[in-house]
Formats: sequence, C-alpha cells, structure tokens
Amino acid sequence: MGRAKIRVLIVDDSAVVRQTLSEVLSSDPEIEVIGTANDPFVAADRIREQVPDVITLDIEMPRMDGLTFLKKIMAQHPIPVVICSSLAEEGTQSGLKALEYGAVDIITKPRMGTKQFIEESCITICQTVKAAAGACLRGPRPSQNVEPKLTADAILPAATHAMVETTEKIVVIGASTGGTEALKTLLETLPADTPGIVIVQHMPELFTRAFASRLDGLCEITVKEAETNDSVIRGRALIAPGNHHLLLKRSGARYYVEIKDGPLVCRHRPSVDVLFRSAARYAGRNVVGVILTGMGDDGARGMLEMKQAGATTIAQDEATCVVFGMPKEAIKLGGVDKVMPLISIAGAILTHSR
Repeated sequence: MGRAKIRVLIVDDSAVVRQTLSEVLSSDPEIEVIGTANDPFVAADRIREQVPDVITLDIEMPRMDGLTFLKKIMAQHPIPVVICSSLAEEGTQSGLKALEYGAVDIITKPRMGTKQFIEESCITICQTVKAAAGACLRGPRPSQNVEPKLTADAILPAATHAMVETTEKIVVIGASTGGTEALKTLLETLPADTPGIVIVQHMPELFTRAFASRLDGLCEITVKEAETNDSVIRGRALIAPGNHHLLLKRSGARYYVEIKDGPLVCRHRPSVDVLFRSAARYAGRNVVGVILTGMGDDGARGMLEMKQAGATTIAQDEATCVVFGMPKEAIKLGGVDKVMPLISIAGAILTHSR
C-alpha cells in the first residue's frame, strides 16, 4: 500500500491561476488537489469539509487579503501555507511579510514561457509543496532584534604579525524551506566585523533582492543581493539572486563571487551545491560552511567536499529546523563536523573564524 497523497487546497482569485496550479500539482503522483477557492471565505468552507495538508495562498484577493487569512489560519488551525505571489514589487514585500507571519515558503504565480521554463516551474512548485507538507510549524515569529548581540572581541584575539594570513576566513551558508527566518535569526546576531559571508537561499527571482534589503536594515553587517565581481569582505553578506547560481572565486588573496545561469542543480537554481563545491575548490580550509533548514539533499555533496578540503562544517539540528532534510542528508553523507541548534551557530562561526 502506497503512501497517502499530499492533499492541497488552492486559494486564488484568478481562475486561470487556479486551473494552472491544479494541473501542475496534479501532474505529480504524490500530490492531490482536493479543492480550489476564489477567496478566503470559500477556502474556510472547504477546510471545514476536508482539512488539507498544504494550502497555496494568493495575497491580493477580494473580501479578505491573504495576509489576514494567513494570520487567522496560524492562530486558529495551523496548516502549512505556501504563498503564491506575483513578481511585482508589492508582491515581494507582502510575500516576505507572510514568511514572518508563519508561511512556509513562496512560489511565483505560474505563467507561460518556453518548454524548459514550464518544466522547471513544475519541478519548483511541486517540490515546494512537498517540503511544506513535512514542515514543523512554529507559528508567527516576532519581528525584533536578537539580544544580546555577540561581539567578536569576546572570541577573536587581537591580530599579530604571526596571525596574518594571505587570505581571510569566509563563511558560506545554504538554506531552503524555513531558511528566511533562520537566516534572519543567525545574521542579526553577528557583529559588524564578522568574516565575509556568501549565502544561497532557495527563493524566487526578485524576492532575494527584497529579502537582502530587509536583512540589511536589521543587521549590524551589510547584506546585499550578490552581483558578479562583488568582493567577499568582512562585515558583508552576499545573497545569491533568485534564478541564478552563485560561485565563490579567488584572485590572489581576494575572494569574490560570480553569478551564472545554467540548468537546475539538485532541482534548484540557485543551488547550495554549486556554492559549496566552488568554496571547497577555491577556499578550502579557509571556509566555515553552514547548512540550515530545508528539504532535499542540495548542499550535501558540496559540504562533504568542503570538509575533505579542510573546511569546518556545521549543520542546524533537527529540533530547530522547519524541515530537517538538507542538514540530515549532509550528516548522513559524512560531511558535517558539528550539529547544533540555530541559536548556537553564530558563536560557532566566530569561534572557527579565528
């Protein structure tokens, strides 16, 4: 007897989007669309009839907007919610707000394009819904600074001639489902002179720029969406732009990044494996690698390569992950030195960056 299918309710005021999403999700043998609704009031009736495993939710709808409905769901009957958003600027801001309110992930509204584009969209949408079905819901997260902030002086000794190296230590981080809030928690805790950070967070195009801007306003370090030739320097985090791979490169003592197109890797673009394997190749023992919450195995092989190259590798533990897939696979493959709760990772980064 096979596993029960993941039951999905689609909530969107566009009949075209409802139909397209239904076709995309129904094409996966592990997913069953149990209903659709054109607004939250109809959705509430559907939920009373049959509780879904996952809800895909539009934000801009008549009678009640998606954010208000999301807050009601999280308060009354928590169900994994995937936001289905437009690529408009207001859509990205509302999508990020939804993640704060407890949504598991974001997908962009399906639209017509080339055969490759449609196939890749199907993969992304179905994988996101599957990840959401296995998510550990933690409810809305308060938007506030983490106190006390760590200070590097408490951990890092003063520089001396003997300690000067030709290259700086750098940090590479990979995350997926649940990663936006995990990254916020981690980066808010780091001091302004933290070693340079390069991040891949599975996220749609345009959302990464808004996400980086949001973090930049919250953190002591600078956070920006990466561009080709950006230097990896102390006090700055670079986030891979959605729909593009991000590689770490080195020229002499200088680390920098390169943005590249290319096929999906481990069903993702950007891929954590692409970043991690480039870090193993160009930075080796100068790297601290971190893998956070997310579904699947993206990053596992790259983390093993980093460890084999002499890097320090850290995985978020199961208790603090929304989805323990990516850390679990990296641990299983033997690529992880330390497994620890999210709240301890910032201190470990600073300790191992000496």
